[in-house]
Amino acid sequence: MDKECIFCKIIKGEIPSVKVYESDNFIGILDINPVSEGHTLIIPKQHYETILDFPESLSSELINSIKKISSKFIEDKKAEGFNIVQSNYEVAQQEVPHLHFHIIPRKKDDNVHLHLSK
Repeated sequence: MDKECIFCKIIKGEIPSVKVYESDNFIGILDINPVSEGHTLIIPKQHYETILDFPESLSSELINSIKKISSKFIEDKKAEGFNIVQSNYEVAQQEVPHLHFHIIPRKKDDNVHLHLSK
């Protein structure tokens, strides 16, 4: 844990959050500035700055966590699709230096625009 990291503080319960998922190694919390309703962050409980620091041994559990939350959006008809977004380092718009994945529920004509090109 990094005692200055906001996500580590959330994991330790020092900062409140709306937790929607938890496993042995990950939590899912609602984003405080959501792009769409239900926008969720999947965060490892251990502090890893980027995906390059993340151990391969947790990869399967990570993917399963993302799939569980994403499937729930579809099953509950809260989404027709979803985006998974993950950034590494400040230059790539990583705002918190703790590995995390955004799951952004999507519906037709939701007016959410994610652009990867200029």
